[in-house]
Amino acid sequence: MNVLEARSICKRFGNVQANENISFTLEKGTVRAFLGENGAGKTTLMNILYGLQQADSGEILRDGKITRIPSPKHAIDLGIGMVHQHFMLVPAFTVAENIILGQRHATGFRLKDSDIYPMVDAFLKRHGIMVDPRRKVAHLPVGIQQKVEIVKALFHGAEILILDEPTAVLTPQETTELFRIIRDLQAAGKSVIFISHKLNEVLRISDTITVLRNGRVVGDFATAGSTEESLCEAMIGRKTFSIPKVNLKIGQPVLELRNLSVCSDIEGQTACNSIDLKVHAGEIVGVAGVDGNGQTELVESLAGLRRVEGGSILVNGKEITNLSPRKALLAGLAHVPEDRQAMGLVMDFSLLENCMLRSHQESPIAKNGFMNKQVMVGICEKMIADYRIKSDGYMKPVSSLSGGNQQKVILARELYMDPAAYVIMKPTRGLDVGAIENVHGILLEEKKRGKAILLFSSELEEIFALSDRVAVMFGGTITGLVWPDTPIEVIGALMTGSRTGIFEAVRE
Repeated sequence: MNVLEARSICKRFGNVQANENISFTLEKGTVRAFLGENGAGKTTLMNILYGLQQADSGEILRDGKITRIPSPKHAIDLGIGMVHQHFMLVPAFTVAENIILGQRHATGFRLKDSDIYPMVDAFLKRHGIMVDPRRKVAHLPVGIQQKVEIVKALFHGAEILILDEPTAVLTPQETTELFRIIRDLQAAGKSVIFISHKLNEVLRISDTITVLRNGRVVGDFATAGSTEESLCEAMIGRKTFSIPKVNLKIGQPVLELRNLSVCSDIEGQTACNSIDLKVHAGEIVGVAGVDGNGQTELVESLAGLRRVEGGSILVNGKEITNLSPRKALLAGLAHVPEDRQAMGLVMDFSLLENCMLRSHQESPIAKNGFMNKQVMVGICEKMIADYRIKSDGYMKPVSSLSGGNQQKVILARELYMDPAAYVIMKPTRGLDVGAIENVHGILLEEKKRGKAILLFSSELEEIFALSDRVAVMFGGTITGLVWPDTPIEVIGALMTGSRTGIFEAVRE
């Protein structure tokens, strides 16, 4: 039985055809995955199904009946829930307050705390989620926040759940737990639309797969019998997207961390202790570790966003410890942040303005206190061409770009300043295979140019593919400095702190 069907959905934004004649069906108790490069039209289609946007043409059927979905409220009334890639929770509210938001008693009166918390607690436990409903969402790990989003949709009566890039911010353990929840939902007769760019995860969790390219359906596949190679070819037109790593002669140390200690958000505690590390010219050093072991604080200290308590940071022998982000950049250290939307871009600004954010005070853009728009436009257009940024014009808001193109804007902006060293945090988070290939290609080209790159990633495959050496972090310290071909069991032991200083890979 088809619980949801789309027929010939079309949607255009200006000159961009986001969706063109898209049709699919979703059967009761199944998981249909949607694959496609960033900008292929996946999220636009889901926003139409959830009532956030309206199709220019086409039909949506719920349980075989043609219906209109003019708003998310109508979608919820039809039993359609959506968990967005960027969560829609209110951080200052408790778990229960977020779940209950918008609900009222059958009497029409507001719910009381004495009613809310026992009811939500029972609902959470029914779905195997052990979290205190009185905890503030702002204090929850990302994986738990996502579970709260799912429970909120179910609490509002969702029979169809749309998950937009649900594993983009999850650890492997959290992903496994998410898949357990999805299987439980299937067993209860719920239907799931699963949007992802990770081929192996789609093959693990889905029953059927729809591949989109340039806003069109290029194939519908049964998961059984599909392979990563066949899906990759459908997505980007070829079976592989790996870029060979080039081993170069390593130069002198460019970025040096000497006995570095970094403060924590908790008063009186440190996030990183006694970190010593060198990154040489023409080298990529990958930093591996489970999230929450000091990586974020270390990156922020290098970028000038967090105070260093002890030790030194040097670029080409010049100390930059506790310099402002602008002064650190001028000294030769560029920073690509973990969250491109929260920290890397001003979403309401145009593509042009975002491209100029780091260089608007520098010549030739600035002269005698004024910015030369003609020069700015020329530089921006060169960035768009060089980095193949897909947009509907440089004056369009950067929020209109896909995630992969937003990431390329940040990279283009940082590279324009021609720094000696890069500190890069999760550069391919939430990106599809085509966008990942582009970003990896950019990083390897910078390595060939003799740049020193310190790469932080939660994807071990990415670390192994790009790095010349791998530093493993646990508990705010480096537990080992190893080669990329070190057995995964050893790296896993280092990531849990059970072994330290194994196979230290030293260049000097």
